[in-house]
Order: sequence, then C-alpha cells, then structure tokens
Amino acid sequence: MISTRGRYALRVLVDLAENQGDGYITLKEVAERHEISEKYLEIIVKELVRAGILEGLRGKGGGYRLGHPAEQIKVMDVLCTLEGDLAPVACLADGSKPCPRAADCRTLPLWKGLNEVVSSYLSKFTVQDLIHKDPDSFDNIP
Repeated sequence: MISTRGRYALRVLVDLAENQGDGYITLKEVAERHEISEKYLEIIVKELVRAGILEGLRGKGGGYRLGHPAEQIKVMDVLCTLEGDLAPVACLADGSKPCPRAADCRTLPLWKGLNEVVSSYLSKFTVQDLIHKDPDSFDNIP
C-alpha cells in the first residue's frame, strides 16, 4: 500500500509542475491548495530535495521547484524515494539476503510477477503524465 507520504509527494510535484512558471513556490501555498499540513509536507519535501527531485531556496522569494523537467521525473522514482522498496515481499527487496527456501517456494513466481507488473507500470509514468491527464487514459497504457 502506498502511504500518504508517497501520495502527497506526487501531489506536491504535480502542483509545482503546474505552477512552475511562477518560479519558486512556497510550501505554504502548496499546503493550502491541497489542504495538507505544512509541517507534514516539510518532511516529504526534505526527502525530495535530498534525492534531487526538488530544489529548495531559503529566504525571501524562496520556496521549491522541480529539480528536473516534469517529463523526466518518473513516478516510480518518487514513490521509491518516499516509500522505500515497493517489492511485495521482503525476499524481493533490493539488498535482501537470498532466501534459503527460494528454490522450493511455490509462491515466489507469483510475487516476482506482481513485482514486475507494479515496477513496469509505475515506471511508465512521469509527473508530466499526471498533469491534466485524462483518468480513463491510464487504463489504456500498454
């Protein structure tokens, strides 16, 4: 399950992309538009800045803006930044130790398939795709 951290991160990025012409945008503005706690967004934004997805500027005229063009920011990268590994089971997570039962595990192929589907699907989308995207068009992604 994707937490509010991951969902809010995508909302912040879409908001910044839509308002990018305004230069740096304060977190207060974003928080008000989306009715999200500014304090909670500070935690999320800090991680996005650390990952290079956002740029921040302190002081007068400061705020946040995208660190890359919206069409270069993949949804999968954003979610992994905020959520960590999205593997459905621990044995498929990056850096996990090999499972001693993997050779005999009847469910491993199921989990591998699910992991591939989720990763492949989320990797197809960028922040740009989320801007003014027709919700029905997501059903037609190959």
